[in-house]
Amino acid sequence: MGKRALITGITGQDGSYLSEFLINKGYEVYGAVRRTSSINTGRLSELDILNKINLVAMDLAEITNIQRVIEEIKPDEVYNLAAQSFVQTSFDQPIYTSEIDAIGVTRILETIRMLGGNIKFYQASTSEMFGKVQTSPQNEETPFYPRSPYGVSKLYGHWMAVNYREAWDLHACSGILFNHESPLRGIEFVTRKITLGVAEITKEKKKSISLGNLNAKRDWGYAGDYVNAMWLMLQKKTPSDYVIATGEMYSVREFVEKAFNAVDTEIEWVLDDGVESGRCKKTGNILVDINKDFNRPAETDYLLGDATKAKEELNWKPQVNFNTLIEMMVKKDLDRVENDVYGF
Repeated sequence: MGKRALITGITGQDGSYLSEFLINKGYEVYGAVRRTSSINTGRLSELDILNKINLVAMDLAEITNIQRVIEEIKPDEVYNLAAQSFVQTSFDQPIYTSEIDAIGVTRILETIRMLGGNIKFYQASTSEMFGKVQTSPQNEETPFYPRSPYGVSKLYGHWMAVNYREAWDLHACSGILFNHESPLRGIEFVTRKITLGVAEITKEKKKSISLGNLNAKRDWGYAGDYVNAMWLMLQKKTPSDYVIATGEMYSVREFVEKAFNAVDTEIEWVLDDGVESGRCKKTGNILVDINKDFNRPAETDYLLGDATKAKEELNWKPQVNFNTLIEMMVKKDLDRVENDVYGF
């Protein structure tokens, strides 16, 4: 009989790709979802795996619920991907973000400990924990300096996983994943906002995209590659934490340029009375305008990961490069706009 996995945050980008990956490995997959009036299973449906997953109601704010679900399912592995994961929202909802992204982790870990500690646990950590980076590139030894309630909350969860591993001998791993995108990314994230905007402009559904800080730089990979690393961590005999990244860094500005290049449009950046805009080089039309309201109160400017440890110990490396990732996202959004089905 195959292994059994419980995934929190299963309806999100990572949860969907991880589900597909584990199903192909022969796992019986259970997905934890919050009991709400409507559950967005669009990503699971798009991957054609919704009918292969057992959805269960579980809320990270309620420990008795967590205990009951895990005790009933008896999973071999738990992947905690659930979070309030939008950085900008965390400034508006810091208490809720902390409740789910920090204390929620502790509730799962404590449940695993109380049930005997034999369940392997994966915690979704994040490069946002590095925040105001102290050294570059960032690896497992780089000091943390989070710059948002989201980053702070994730850091709490990260250290709780370390603590339960060292204090109670739990097989707990944290993946410090740098930005990872895909056609399944939510439209509230800047990368998908860009690719969907490019598709809408191309299909003449809108005239321009409004963006914030164009100079923020990120290490962007493909989510489908990164879920493989999650699984590899839990297959190691000795648990540890790993940075997962491409080792390449690009700005939001470069992401915009590549996205428009995917539809054969060249962007040029123009300053007019101190206000910058991105214009079509051929027509002069403004395709990108800058709105400072989208800037974060405290920005994380440069994130660049060093995944040497993962490459050496897990034999992991990214398969999809930056250009291919953007082309993949733009192509899918062109199809969505064409069919008037915008996704998530």
